[in-house]
Amino acid sequence: MSERVTYASYLGLDTLLASQHPTTERHDELLFIVIHQTKELWLKEIVHEVRLAKRLIRSGEAEPAYKALARVSRIQTIMTLSWDVLATMTPADYLSFRDGLGASSGFQSAQFRTLEYLLGLKDAAFLAYQDEGSQARAALEAALAQPSLYDDAISRLAAQGLPVPAEVLERDVTRPYEPSAAVEDAWLEVYRDTARYWELYQLAEKLVDLDDALLTWRHKHVLTVERIIGGKRGTGGTEGASYLARTLQRRCFPELWSLRTRL
Repeated sequence: MSERVTYASYLGLDTLLASQHPTTERHDELLFIVIHQTKELWLKEIVHEVRLAKRLIRSGEAEPAYKALARVSRIQTIMTLSWDVLATMTPADYLSFRDGLGASSGFQSAQFRTLEYLLGLKDAAFLAYQDEGSQARAALEAALAQPSLYDDAISRLAAQGLPVPAEVLERDVTRPYEPSAAVEDAWLEVYRDTARYWELYQLAEKLVDLDDALLTWRHKHVLTVERIIGGKRGTGGTEGASYLARTLQRRCFPELWSLRTRL
């Protein structure tokens, strides 16, 4: 007879709740661990949803992808709000256990870098933070080598008869995406005739929602880091808040932002 399924066994709570290993007796270290583990769980779900959206868009089913993209944006909102919980930690609280973190850093999160790659923010330098042969390295390499979500969206522009240059459609997808005036023109046509291109228009707005939410998350991250450690360098030798502030300039879907000036 099979073992009875319980709430705890179905969710694997024995393993999950035994996965927090503070290095000190300081009260706030558990909060720090739980916040970051929770973010990694949400990132797992976000990557899961983005991969579904990519498959649907590539197969010409943009409308069913809206649900997955909307779900990602909602999850991003929760992740942004979690910074407010971490911000209840004072600088003194954090410094009381910071040495226990060693060289570990959120900069090394394979799931976050995988998400960036899937969204089109390609930078092969981040592969170096994952061990050769590891599952995390393999997932990151796969995301680097495949077209991004934005590449998939642009391919739908071409499939709908909008003029997209061959050099964009056939570009080296392991390289960072470079904004294209022709792609902006194509999206602009979508926004100027929403009735004709309703599916593409809705897809574009779902992508902007996602990018907006990611930027909001990044901004709150910067503020939280500044509140807790100021301008100090981060763990693992990272630049801390100054590096994070520079990421606010990144756009996953640049032409969807720039076209608005021309409407």
